[in-house]
Amino acid sequence: MDERIFELEEQIFKLIENRQFVELKEILSEMQPADIAEIFEEAKDKEIPVLFRILPKELAAEVFVEFDSDKQELLVNAFSDNELREVLDELFMDDTVDLIEEMPASVAKRILRHTDANTRRMINQLLAYPDDSAGSIMTTEYIDLKKNMTVDEALDRIRNKGIDTETIYTCYVIDSRRNLLGTVSLRDLLLNKKDCIVKDLMDENVIYANTLDDKGEVVSLFDRYDMLALPVVDKERRLVGLITVDDAIDVMQEEASEDIEKMAAILPSERTYLKTGVFETFRSRIPWLLFLMISATFTGAIISSFEARLAQCIALVAFIPMLMGTGGNAGSQTSVSVIRALSLGDIEFKDIFKVIWKELRVAVIIGIILGVINFIKLYLVDFLWLHTFDTGVELAQMATICLTLIFVIIVAKMLGAVLPIVAKKLGLDPAVMASPLVTTILDAVSLLIYFGIAAILVL
Repeated sequence: MDERIFELEEQIFKLIENRQFVELKEILSEMQPADIAEIFEEAKDKEIPVLFRILPKELAAEVFVEFDSDKQELLVNAFSDNELREVLDELFMDDTVDLIEEMPASVAKRILRHTDANTRRMINQLLAYPDDSAGSIMTTEYIDLKKNMTVDEALDRIRNKGIDTETIYTCYVIDSRRNLLGTVSLRDLLLNKKDCIVKDLMDENVIYANTLDDKGEVVSLFDRYDMLALPVVDKERRLVGLITVDDAIDVMQEEASEDIEKMAAILPSERTYLKTGVFETFRSRIPWLLFLMISATFTGAIISSFEARLAQCIALVAFIPMLMGTGGNAGSQTSVSVIRALSLGDIEFKDIFKVIWKELRVAVIIGIILGVINFIKLYLVDFLWLHTFDTGVELAQMATICLTLIFVIIVAKMLGAVLPIVAKKLGLDPAVMASPLVTTILDAVSLLIYFGIAAILVL
């Protein structure tokens, strides 16, 4: 919370304490909904309904949308039937659907009871779309125009219908069957003569999404085309809704959080950290930890199988952590870079050989540099510091370590590049191929390479 909000919070709570609601309303009416919601988060539960009732009706609805689900449930339970109906009337359809999805069944039923039949039909229609689809995040409130309208008629329609729509800056031109024909901006309407025809102003090259398209891929269009709103059509190209940029940003944040959790070997959670219970947190973390623990037993099995040979040259054991750690870090660097490129649409499966060729060259350069530096370090420690340098034995050991380092980095880079791309092709989330899984695989691979080279040169 910034200093300005902190000062306002102190002032607001002082006004609440002194029951100075007139001054409080004046202050709140000049604030942004997100700032009001942030201040309300610090209020006691019993004070929140009182504060909420002070707000003007339209502002109250905007603040309500900014609350987390717990605060929304608290308010819904505190509302009278009339208050609940007033708030629902001010909410846009997508916000109403989000509210119902977050609420317990009993609260959701109460909300639905206070909506009209047409609204309930639209809510049920939106709830029927899969959670990961464009249809699940769209709103059904938008400005539609006919191609034969004049600019004057179009502006009249915007004035009449705009109050109930989430955005008026882009209008959608449809025919009698609601097929999407084109778009026209409010700017174009305002800058042209009143008798101009919408058909002559509209842009027929429309970027749109289908209701069943993956919402993660759909919101990437906002970044690619710098859009404020994206129309959504059904399989017959009939306009059924639109996705606004604020909803797209929410999805981007959800996708980013989900990817971070998967990359850390945690099952994604829809609740915030502090509102996630201990048992739920345990359930989200234990599956991957179990899998990785069991997978790591292969590492132990490899070491055990070479135990007798390692006894002949125990010095090699000291370098195992360094080799495994360097391999894991190299693989993680590549996998994170490739996963990011996949999420941004920079690369696709067809680019796999380009990625491999690039990472191979990077791996060779990095491997040689690290190998040479490691060789120099080992030589300086043995010869200049410990004075124990035995040319034949020491050179063989040093060569083993440095060659292993080069090959491990090459393999790590290849795995880090290929696994996320293959996962994407198979319909899996590339994020699952990030640090924990790549590192576990590389631990075993590093040991096999290390002991294989050692068997040739030393053991």
